[in-house]
Amino acid sequence: MMHIIDLNSDLGESYGQWKMGMDSEVMESVCSANVACGFHAGDALVMIKTVKAAKAAGVAVGAHPGHPDIQGFGRRNMACTPDEVYAFVLYQIGALQAIAGAQGVKLEHVKAHGALYNQAAKDLEMAKAIARATKDAGGDLILLGLANSLFEQAAAEVGVPYAAEAFADRGYMNDGSLVPRSMPGAFVHDLKEAGERMVRLVKEGVVKSAEGKDIHLKAHSICLHGDNPAAVEMARGIRKALEGSGVQIRKIREVLKG
Repeated sequence: MMHIIDLNSDLGESYGQWKMGMDSEVMESVCSANVACGFHAGDALVMIKTVKAAKAAGVAVGAHPGHPDIQGFGRRNMACTPDEVYAFVLYQIGALQAIAGAQGVKLEHVKAHGALYNQAAKDLEMAKAIARATKDAGGDLILLGLANSLFEQAAAEVGVPYAAEAFADRGYMNDGSLVPRSMPGAFVHDLKEAGERMVRLVKEGVVKSAEGKDIHLKAHSICLHGDNPAAVEMARGIRKALEGSGVQIRKIREVLKG
């Protein structure tokens, strides 16, 4: 049996003179880039630079919209209505579509950021608002969302292509949600452990929670973070572990086609 998976990363999250992440290094390990669209990070110049770099590296480009919360890096929950979520997600997709189009690049997917992502994973109306914005932006965009979450139901109800995502360096709760960043077990720091977890996820559809329970997850893409040198090393190591076990790395749309 052939096993295939996409590897993605959240990129373009610098802003003005402030630098976040190691985009060029992590692009060596992934095949899909989720590019920040200006609301939580990523100004217009950064967006252009990131899309150009992704094109040069042969990496697929997707929009990474977040809450309008630059000060909190989009990681603070906001009490937004579904109409507000729809509007600001569509706005951000549109901004990146224009920038990508100017570089001859077609957007492939949409993945919400931070608190917006985590809230929508448990709030169907919010997830549907993101799905509607993804569909209405056009271009047959794929909605990328947390595996075993309400994103899948939202995508089905709205009628938008859907890909489920897992996280290489994040811990899971027993219900399949991510361990909050403020809690013990939120992060997986050991490179060998992270690689083995992802190989098992792809081949068996199982990942162990921070509480020791086996959780069944079907994922089309794995997120590799690149916020620091150690994370870049982990991204490289996880790709090496997957390929070394016979897993083929492909872009999201190819994975969905099987």
